[in-house]
Amino acid sequence: MSREVLIAVEGLTGGYGDLEVLRSVSIEVYRGEVLVIVGRSGCGKSTLMNYLLGLAKPWKGRVLFEGRDIWEGDGSQLTRARMSWGVLFQSGALLGSLTLLENVLLPLEEFTDLTPQAREFVARRKLDIVGLSPFSDSYPLEVSGGMQKRAGLARAMALDPDVLFFDEPSAGLDPVTSAELDELILRINRTFGTTMVLVTHELASIFAISDRVVMLDEDAKGVIAEGTAADLRADPPDGHVAAFFGRQGLKGREAGEDVSGS
Repeated sequence: MSREVLIAVEGLTGGYGDLEVLRSVSIEVYRGEVLVIVGRSGCGKSTLMNYLLGLAKPWKGRVLFEGRDIWEGDGSQLTRARMSWGVLFQSGALLGSLTLLENVLLPLEEFTDLTPQAREFVARRKLDIVGLSPFSDSYPLEVSGGMQKRAGLARAMALDPDVLFFDEPSAGLDPVTSAELDELILRINRTFGTTMVLVTHELASIFAISDRVVMLDEDAKGVIAEGTAADLRADPPDGHVAAFFGRQGLKGREAGEDVSGS
């Protein structure tokens, strides 16, 4: 795997209103890896994701994409970065009045100069990658929750992003569907070399797809552990990490059973 730094967070401090959630956080995301951000509820996972996506400006510190501060200058750097990113939101965030194909077409219509025929070809290709070609003319409410997530992933891939961001991709899915989504995410990463950043609390998913894990802690307001999931489970640096990775039931999902950890 490449060790080229694609995204770097340097000394980031931020939060909401007067509430400081993150303090002096620094992490790196390497090109081509699957990085998973974990931690207990309230530790700042979603806050960090918002800063990574440029949805909020840090109080202090920087977020760099390909070596450039995304908030530098007149906004052109942020625009350039966003054109290289795709996002799968927790809900899938599909427009219910549009078919799955029409949902995937949206970013192609908004951000490319492709002909209508070329846009449709690309959109259908993305649906094929996620296994939804037979359902291209279906509406979101006509398909299952797992299929909605896959359609959202197809849309996130429409512009061939360098980075895919996932916010709790397995939320609301049964164990079998969650495992299938994990396999799809991993296949896309291995096939296309797409860098992936995920926020999740699902131990099974963490062990199934992550190349590296960063763990946040509410009290520390930042990173308390970093490494492979296997290393963090075998040799946790403190009790918080041990408690998280030692939750009852991990071995069950590794054998194909449900271990949501909830």
